[in-house]
This record gives sequence, structure tokens and C-alpha cells, in this order.
Amino acid sequence: MKTIIAACSQNLSGSRASLHAALRTLLAVPWPSQRDVRAWLQLLAVLQWVLSFLLLGPVTLVLLIYLVFTRFWPISALYLAWVIFDWDTPEKGGRRLPCLRRWSVWRHFRDYFPVKLVKTHDLSPGHNYIIGSHPHGILCVGAFCNFITGSTGFSELFPGIRPFLTTLAGNFRLPLFREYLMSGGLCPVTRRAIGHLLSKNGTGNAVAIVIGGAAESLSCSPGVTTLILKNRKGFVRMALQHGAFLVPSFSFGENELFRQVVFEEGSWMRAVQQRFQKMMGFAPCVFYGRGLTSVRSRGFLPYARPITTVVGEPVTVPKIEEPSSEVVDLYHGMYVRSLLKLFNDNKTKASSWRQKSTWPRS
Repeated sequence: MKTIIAACSQNLSGSRASLHAALRTLLAVPWPSQRDVRAWLQLLAVLQWVLSFLLLGPVTLVLLIYLVFTRFWPISALYLAWVIFDWDTPEKGGRRLPCLRRWSVWRHFRDYFPVKLVKTHDLSPGHNYIIGSHPHGILCVGAFCNFITGSTGFSELFPGIRPFLTTLAGNFRLPLFREYLMSGGLCPVTRRAIGHLLSKNGTGNAVAIVIGGAAESLSCSPGVTTLILKNRKGFVRMALQHGAFLVPSFSFGENELFRQVVFEEGSWMRAVQQRFQKMMGFAPCVFYGRGLTSVRSRGFLPYARPITTVVGEPVTVPKIEEPSSEVVDLYHGMYVRSLLKLFNDNKTKASSWRQKSTWPRS
């Protein structure tokens, strides 16, 4: 009996020693710090945005086509019926979901770069506005973060103003992606959609338009800002037709997020890019960023570079239903001067904002 008790005691002592050794080994393993956790959350927030932007529409389209040839074909049929029924909604202000704009993921998205919004003048809720967003960059990170998410405090800085952001109309033909875009406040960059927001949706609406569009992204390069603005006058004509004030905005640091292979004007690759852009509405840029594993690896995620979006002084615009070319040119010139002043007043306020600029380009 004493032998059995001694053996049990010995086993118990051995188990305790093993447990203590395991605990010491576990405690010796370095646990991630709060800073590491925040960094991973920020990286995951950016990853989901990039994947949603690049893959959500095409993948969903392929999936719905595949389901047509399976027993789950009613899913595709029902969604097609819904899209037909809901076809004009993007042109009529979309379907905003305030809860999506307040999604906590966007705070991590903002802090990854980080993105900051700077106000220089008040915007009265008694007027409507067209905000010119410059530059385009590769993926318009600054415009998306400031005008679509509530993470940078747009509603607090401009109380009573509802921001919208325009994008290619073709994006609203992609299944599920259209719902994702509308829920955040995006609308097609068409006369009908913009006209609805400026004339049939009350006042206090601010429609942000990336003036340079996809063509401008072809010249996107770190340290250089080339704006396509000289012959972009349609937004000025629309502002005159609806009496919407013109507001310039500039995102310093937007062009620092990716590295792009910029092909020279006149080269056959540049010609292919421009041809594709005219046919499809977007430009096939050859770019890269950081990878998922480390900042030194290459991938499709943007580099963590600060973006500061400065919203300038509104240009007062009268309502003229049929403005002449001379009037359009007059207010286009006023807008360009206001944008130049905004750029020059803010370009030296931080070292991360220093960029070489080319003003403007036809």
C-alpha cells in the first residue's frame, strides 16, 4: 500500500513539474503587443477593401453565371429580376446605409495610412455643391475614405452636408458590387445621376467627382502630380445648370501609395492603355504595392503613406439652364485658380505633402 501511495505521489509531483515547465514555456513565448494587433487589423481592413474593389463584382458575376447551369439556377433568376426592377436606383440617389458608413472597419482603414480631412471654409446646407477631387491616383483612396466612410469626420466638419462620390456607371452593372457601392453613397458619374442629386434631392448635397478620371491614373507616379483638367469642363456646365457651387479638394499623398510602370507618350503600350480606357472606361495600369507578409514584399496592397485631403473655398456659381461656352470657360478658369491657390497654400505644410506638380494638362 505504501508503495502505491509513493508511486502516486511521485506521478503527481512529475505532473506538477511538467505543468510548471509547460507554463514557463508558454509564458516565454512573446505575445503580440497592442500595437501589433492594431497593425494587423489595419492591414486586414485595407485588404478587404482592395479585394472588394477589384474582385467582388467579377467573382459574383462568374458565380451567378455558374449557378445558371446548376439546380440553384433560381438564385440567379431572382437576382436578375431584382436588378431589372432596381435598374434605375443608382441614377436616383442610390440606397445609402448609414450603418455601413459608420462601420468600425473604416477606422482601421483610415489609420493604416493614415488619412486626414482638413476643412478651410464652411459649406452651407442651403446650397448644393460639386466637389472636384484631385488627383485620381490609382484607386482614389483619399476620396473614398473622406466622402464615403465617416471615419475622417466629414459630417462633423461639414454639418448638414451629405457627401456622395461618383464612379464609373459600368460598376453598377456588376451583381452585388452595385449594392455595395450604393450603400456607401456612390453614384454613377452620369448627367442623370448627378442632376438628380443636385435638383431633386433637396439642398445640402455635395457630389464629389474625380475630375481627371481614369486617364489621369496613367500618369500617376510618386513625387509627381499631373492633373488632367484643361479640357474637363462638363462638371462646370452641370454646376451652372443646377446652380451648384464648385469646391476644389486636393489629396496630398495620393500618388505615393503605389509604384506604377509609366509608359511614355507615343509608345505602343501607352497607346494600348489609352485605347482600352476609351473603350472600357478605366485604364489598365501596371502597378504594384506592398505584399501581405511585409512592407518589403511586393503585392497589390497600398503602401502606408499619409494622405491629407484639403477641402477648399467654394466658388459661387449662378444657375443658368443653358450656359454659353464663354460662361463655362469663365467659371472653369475661376475653379482652376481656386484649385491652384488651395494647392500652393498647403503644399509645404508637411514634408509628406511635397510633390512636383504639372499644371494643367490637356
